[in-house]
Amino acid sequence: EWLVEGLYEFIEGIIGAELVKKTFWFFATVFLLIVTTNWFGLLPGVGTIGYGVQTAHGFHVTEPFLRGANADFNMTFAMSMVFFVCWTVWAIQSNGIGGFLKHIFAPKGDTKGPLFVLMVVVFFAVGLLEFVSIMFRPVSLSFRLYGNIFAGENILESMMVLIPWLGWLLPLPFYFLELLVGLVQALVFALLTSVFTALMCAHHDEGHGEDHGHGEHKHAH
Repeated sequence: EWLVEGLYEFIEGIIGAELVKKTFWFFATVFLLIVTTNWFGLLPGVGTIGYGVQTAHGFHVTEPFLRGANADFNMTFAMSMVFFVCWTVWAIQSNGIGGFLKHIFAPKGDTKGPLFVLMVVVFFAVGLLEFVSIMFRPVSLSFRLYGNIFAGENILESMMVLIPWLGWLLPLPFYFLELLVGLVQALVFALLTSVFTALMCAHHDEGHGEDHGHGEHKHAH
């Protein structure tokens, strides 16, 4: 209850009171799923028990029975694509298709005359860059999480075999580091996805809130 309430207030501070009601299910699920799978991947036996080959340095597992879920790019990319679809739906629901395109490509500000034509060209070019960055969001989200967790697993494995008779001690500091990384990466994923959503959708909620406030004020007078 403390965790869910804390998450709700944290995300509400980013995307606003109205939008959080519609989208909290996704951000909370993603955070809890990522942090849980990251920490489960640190359990003894995950990634270290399975089929393998005998080498000069000992037995090397090539096909473990269990793997850290987010150390697989398929998992992180699937979560990123689910977010991308949800983000597109939320953006169109908030702005409409015309508003969605206008938000990306339309010129900002109140310029007029010849300067307006120049601003149209400039902001259209900026919109194309924004469109490319939006297309790359699922890739960057995927690689950030996958890279950190995969690197963490490799560090732990390297520390275990670096000095065989200290294999039980050397990984311990890195275990604590990976516990922190597992939490931080879950928070970063939830934070970035909520910020991306807020950038496209939240301003409409604020506008409605202001109008509603003015309406109540007039009614009171």
